[in-house]
Amino acid sequence: MAASIEDVLIGLPGCEDPLEALRTLKTAALALPLPTLRERAPELQLAGVFSLLSGGDKEQVSLCVTILERFLAALDPVHVARNYKEELQRALYHPEESVRLLAIAQVGRIVENSEAMTEILNNLELLKQMVLSIGGDKITVAKEAISSLSRIAGSPAGLQLLFGGDLLSELRSVMAVSDVVRYRVYELVVEIAAVSPQSLSFCAASAILPQLLEELTGDDVLVRVTCVEMVTALAGTLHGRQYLAQQGIIDRICNLIVGADSDPFSGLYLPGLVKFFGNLAMVDSPQQICEHYPAFLQRVYDMAEGQETTMIGVAVDTLGVLGSSLEGKQVLQKSGNGGRSRFLKVFQRIGHHARNGPTELRVRCLDAISSIMFLPPDDHTDDLLAMAESWFRSLSNQPMEMFRSMAAQPFPELHCGALKVFTAIANQRWAQRMMIDSPGFMEYIVDRSVDPDKDSKDAKFELVKVLIHAKSTAEVFGNQHYLRLRAYHREGPYYVKAVSTVAVEGAE
Repeated sequence: MAASIEDVLIGLPGCEDPLEALRTLKTAALALPLPTLRERAPELQLAGVFSLLSGGDKEQVSLCVTILERFLAALDPVHVARNYKEELQRALYHPEESVRLLAIAQVGRIVENSEAMTEILNNLELLKQMVLSIGGDKITVAKEAISSLSRIAGSPAGLQLLFGGDLLSELRSVMAVSDVVRYRVYELVVEIAAVSPQSLSFCAASAILPQLLEELTGDDVLVRVTCVEMVTALAGTLHGRQYLAQQGIIDRICNLIVGADSDPFSGLYLPGLVKFFGNLAMVDSPQQICEHYPAFLQRVYDMAEGQETTMIGVAVDTLGVLGSSLEGKQVLQKSGNGGRSRFLKVFQRIGHHARNGPTELRVRCLDAISSIMFLPPDDHTDDLLAMAESWFRSLSNQPMEMFRSMAAQPFPELHCGALKVFTAIANQRWAQRMMIDSPGFMEYIVDRSVDPDKDSKDAKFELVKVLIHAKSTAEVFGNQHYLRLRAYHREGPYYVKAVSTVAVEGAE
């Protein structure tokens, strides 16, 4: 089989029927196991297949792409870089999207190998075409180009080359193609800037990153929405947050939140601003962020108490993120002009939406409630447990019955969401007392028939697992119930009790 592939490849340039030859080659290539192909691939000459890409026949081009994908995948990236970089460069100019994707994918493989990348860095024309690919009309090609260029900039040499002379000029020229393409360049620059302080320094010096930050507070509302998302990605790194703070960007974003009431279009970008601060609090310090930018948390509360479902959902998600850490819980406890009463009022509102909102919002509320209510065993101080209990009771007049009702519904998302809430509080003594005092709750826990699918059974099993590992369960539930929970855990989530049958004489 390998010899026939060699013969077909050698005969391709002067072949009278290239389509038939390519079909034969494709069949042979796909028939060979990949380990065998890897052994033979370095000896094969693929120039003939690359040359047939220039033909106008779509089937011919498609066959060439399939064959090259198979062969190139079997070759070491260093071999590809040294022997086919000119062919890959020409392929980047090809009118067919599949050919350009093939070339960019191979460049992506090459730049992941430090030895092979040297070959790419020495080919300025190929890199220029990679930059130009960002401005193409095919988003898939542009995305692959961004990914590969980002990896190239991961090396000091690649970083210096990309933001030096010719390539930087090409980047700026591509930005002028359209607003959409400009955002793609911003995306590339933010990806690179997030890697290290050194890469951020290059991006800032290029003037592209400062231009992005200027557009963040510009007059174009839709541009502002896109820029906020990109800046949020940069804020995920320590050096990125420091840079944004030094440039006054965080203060400017906070001012946008403050001024949102006077802007009729603020609904378009406000969710992004709130997510920005939510992510900032998650990776930094909830207390520092909420104390330094009090308008952020007040805006979240206002959104949660409003009437617009989209805003409510963003507020609920943000509170779930804030309340997932102990520090965040303490911030919520102290927040608001009226102290903790503001949060309790908002949390009660979340409980209302969990009962009565659209299904998607109900699920998000349940996720947020479970994040906020969870306390690790090491944090079970009297004050924190009392705080958690007061929060839980604020959700409804009868919170246990409320979540029991949701857990009995046939919708898996709500069923599992309610079980997740029970699991979040299951290691807290006050919650265990509420469980055991709730009529039929123990029977519900050990009844597998009420869990209609795998996800529900797994969620129930997590609840049981938390209960049997909690220190107070045996005392609060009593020995009999505790042993039933241990038996359930031992049997596993999918246990089915065997039913024995007795044969009766004369029965069919």
